[in-house]
This record gives sequence, C-alpha cells and structure tokens, in this order.
Amino acid sequence: MAWALKLPLTDEVIESGLVQDFDASLSGIGQELGAGAYSMSDVLALPIFKQEESNLPPDSENKILPFQYVLCAATSPAIKLHDETLTYLNQGQSYEIRMLDNRKLGELPEITGKMVKSIIRVVFHDRRLQYTEHQQLEGWRWNRPGDRILDLDIPMSVGMVDPRANPTQLNTVEFLWDPSKRTSVFIQVHCISTEFTMRKHGGEKGVPFRIQIDTFKENDGEEYTEHLHSASCQVKVFKPKGADRKQKTDREKMEKRAPQEKEKYQPSYETTILTECSPWPEVTYGSGHEHAACTEPHCLLQINLLPAATPQDAQQWLHRNRFSPFCRLFTNFSGADLLKLTREDVIQICGPADGIRLFNALKGRLVLRQLLIMYSCTRLLSSAVYHAIYLEDLTAVELTEKIAQLFNISPRQISQIFKQGPTGIHVLVSDEMIQNFQDEVCFVLDTMKAETNDGYHIILK
Repeated sequence: MAWALKLPLTDEVIESGLVQDFDASLSGIGQELGAGAYSMSDVLALPIFKQEESNLPPDSENKILPFQYVLCAATSPAIKLHDETLTYLNQGQSYEIRMLDNRKLGELPEITGKMVKSIIRVVFHDRRLQYTEHQQLEGWRWNRPGDRILDLDIPMSVGMVDPRANPTQLNTVEFLWDPSKRTSVFIQVHCISTEFTMRKHGGEKGVPFRIQIDTFKENDGEEYTEHLHSASCQVKVFKPKGADRKQKTDREKMEKRAPQEKEKYQPSYETTILTECSPWPEVTYGSGHEHAACTEPHCLLQINLLPAATPQDAQQWLHRNRFSPFCRLFTNFSGADLLKLTREDVIQICGPADGIRLFNALKGRLVLRQLLIMYSCTRLLSSAVYHAIYLEDLTAVELTEKIAQLFNISPRQISQIFKQGPTGIHVLVSDEMIQNFQDEVCFVLDTMKAETNDGYHIILK
C-alpha cells in the first residue's frame, strides 16, 4: 500500500511499534482455551435452540407478505425498542385502515381480477381476558343495549364492497375488496379499555385490545374460506380526546428522559403497520370440516388433541386454545409429537407459566368434558345387560342417534327423549341437561308410543 503523505521518521517508528504490539496482542488469542473451555457452539446445540432454529421460515428475512394493512394513527413514543407498538384511539372516532396489495409479480395469480374478503375484529390482547371473552362481551352488551363494539364508517370508506356487521358478533365486521384497486376502510371502536377492568378507587388502567384483520380468497364452492393473510396491532381506546392527551403525556415524559434513556425507546411513527400473526381461531378452513372456536361457555375449552392429528391440525389446536405465540416453535409437530413432550420439555420451551398451562391442556382432562359415557338397559331384556353409549358432542341429537342405533331403528322414529324427574314427571332432555349428566351414569330405557305419529318416546329412568 502506498501512502499519499510521507510520515515523519518519529511517526513511522511509533506506528511500527503499534503494529508490533497489536500483532503480539493477537497472537495469544485461541491459545488460552483448554480442552474444558466454554464453547458457544455447545450452547447453540442445546435442544431448545435447535428447536427454534429449525422452525424458523427458510426465507423469513426476504419474505414479502401478500398484503399490508396500515392503521392511520400514531404509535406511542413510550414503547421500548423490542416491544410491540401500542396505538391510542379515541372512542367513536373514524380511523382509516389502508388495504395494500403487496404481492410480487406473478404471486397469487388466482386472485388477480377477483375479490377477496377481509374480516376485522377487535379482540382482547391479554390472555386472561381471552378465556372469558364471551362473558366479557355479553356483560358489555347488557350494559350498552343496541350498541356495537366495532363499526364501519361506510360513507368515508373507499373500494369496500358488500360490508356486513353480524348483529350477534358485536366486535366483528367484514367486507369484500379488490386488491388491484385503492381500498381504505374507516373503522370506529365504541368500547373503551377501562370498561373491562376491575373498578377501584381512582383511575383504572385500561386493558389493551388487538385490531386483527384476516383475509380470505374464494374456494371452489365460491365461498371465502381459504386463508391468505392475517395481521394485527395492539391498541388502547380512550374516551373522546383521551387518546390525544395520552399521546401528549407520553411525549412529554420522553422529552424529560436523559439521552441515553431515550435510546432504549422506539420513536413514535405517524402510522401503525399491522404485523403478521396467526389467523383468528374462529376461522374455518376449506380443507374439510374444522371445529371452529365456539363462543358459548361450554365450548371455551376445546377438544383434546389426538395423537393422529397432523401438524396442521396441531397448529389449529394451538390457535383455538390460545397458544398462538408458540405456533412457530411447534410448526412441524404432529399431535403425537406434542403429546410425547414431558412436563420439563414444555416448561423449557414455553417458560414456567405457559409451559404448565400447555402441558395441562395436552395431558389433563378438560374441565368441561367432551366425552360422556352412559350405560343403558332396556326393559325387553330378561337380565340386566347394559350397553355403553359414548357421547362426544354432548347434544340431544347425538343421543337420539346413539339410542336409535341401539334399538336398530331410524332416528326419525324417536320423537322425544325424556328423563324421569321428581315425583315421576317427564323432563324433556336438552343439550344443557346432557352436558350436566355425570360421567358413567346408568339409565333404564323405557319406550312409549307417540300420540301424534308412528314414532316413540324414550324415557330415561
């Protein structure tokens, strides 16, 4: 290498000495480690690190998502660097969500020139509230009759087709849109975060919500059931103008921090980009019949994971049971793989709290059972021989079908099923009654001719 400027002699001597010292300092590196030295490769070889590495998407860094959703509201400046963004919204105010087509050339050609369907939901961010979502929403409905949690501002929206809001799903709206055209939807959130907190003396800290968007394409039956993309963001909703005051307060707090402290926080962005996430559990897929996440109280705990479950089935089981954060770790795990994990394995992978909960969900029996065993004996038999009836859906229809098989008749020939109650009264058997039967309960079945048709009434005694 030729230098442009000639250093004086004294400088050359100094430089030469520095180079020699530097070379000498490097010469010892790698020689002080003995056979028992601590090697980082050993750490990376641990099962938990291997597991996470093996389940990362192969091209995750270069992955381009097919769609992008942008909420036009500023993020909070009081969020640490590696935490998820938090956005403050005003109750009832219209906020724009831009629906952007982010596909590469030639990607998903089957939706070119066609509509896709997107479903927007406002759901709970905290897992403890997700478990009681049905009760929380019913309580809100009771206190705010006739109101909705989420609405579309249709006059403000652009490119939205066939908007719908199911009256029984207060926190959900859906619509069709063409990815090749400009689409912006305006939403209004009418519930505030403090409506779902325990009342205390003084100000209550509001719970965070999630705004989630799931997008689907048409299947062969022209139904929008094939999942394409899901994304969500974390928000808190305040009374009118409360979000502006909270944003200002956060900004003033950050301005008072020392420069080195400010570096630990991410800046406030003018818009909020929804990040990719797992599809919402209530989604049903086109490949066969799936058990959708039910909002009724008896369906809050889902069916047991079976050893025969495919990796796709296992992923859906994790979604339904609120283990979505760990889906990436268990991408290639079948039902059998998950069920073989020991308690220690699950705790090591998921941490103590979630690990114990996942292990109990995998191995423990559901509090609200999904299998009921009944023993029945007919009066026609000379000796008391009982037959086992296994109920999985816990419904009166299923019981009717199982009893019809027992009698070798058509289910249509059974008009009603009654249970003999106090003082010999006949109580009509309903789904709720079956769900409250004790396991391995015994009944004697009596038949009684129906008055109006050729069928029979079954009486459980």
